[in-house]
Amino acid sequence: MIAKPIFVKAIEKFIIFIRFSDNKEGNIDLSHLAGHGIFKEWDDNDLFFKVYINTETDAISWSNEIELCPNSLYLKLCGISFEQWKQLNLSYASDK
Repeated sequence: MIAKPIFVKAIEKFIIFIRFSDNKEGNIDLSHLAGHGIFKEWDDNDLFFKVYINTETDAISWSNEIELCPNSLYLKLCGISFEQWKQLNLSYASDK
């Protein structure tokens, strides 16, 4: 199971600091999303700095329309793909 986000804060434009329940934490650069589709809204009224954790879904959110999957952000922070994470966890589970 992937850890849940417990804290998020925009530290500068398009960069968030995030901490997960397993104490993994760090900065994630989201500038590759800026200016594309719905993410154009980040430029309006400094919306990017209003990031929060949606308590119902654990999504990293800026509004009801703009959310990012916490699992994807966790894997990005760890620098691994879902397939790599799955292999690590299958190996761990089979050792028990």
